[in-house]
Amino acid sequence: MKNSIIEEKLFTILLDTPLGKIQAAACDKGLRGLWFIGQKYFPKNTETWLNKPDHPVFISLKNWLDEYFSGNKPKLKIPLAPQGSEFRQSVLKLILDIPYGQTTTYGAMTKRLISEGKKASAQAVGGAVGHNPISLLIPCHRVMGSNGSLTGYAGGIDKKQFLLNLEKTEKERVK
Repeated sequence: MKNSIIEEKLFTILLDTPLGKIQAAACDKGLRGLWFIGQKYFPKNTETWLNKPDHPVFISLKNWLDEYFSGNKPKLKIPLAPQGSEFRQSVLKLILDIPYGQTTTYGAMTKRLISEGKKASAQAVGGAVGHNPISLLIPCHRVMGSNGSLTGYAGGIDKKQFLLNLEKTEKERVK
């Protein structure tokens, strides 16, 4: 019997941003990942990905990043295809619901999941947020500690602070 597992082809591009280099991965379904180089939970085996800067997802991504880092609120027109468990997918959907320029807490996200009938704890939500495979576009930098503190960000707290200030959150500027 032949192995029925078909390995997905991943394409990649390395891009410069005001926060340093980021690496993107795309598959036929859309954007699979976007990571700051060297961040926590950076994927392994990226050398097997095919460099394809003209991939349609990357062209859209470059436009989105230019708009975003110019201080504008870009519309998300890029198909997202993050991988993860059903729980992680639920958390990623909640993150996508956080409006530009606003924040929420891990606790608030946990309460929302529980109200939807899902088992959740703040620690589990924190783990799912921390493993977000698509930085920036799935804006996990908008998730704060219960007291509004800048807790955890796989790309680094300095990047989280920059992004919140860029979006001019309704909270006092982070210093």
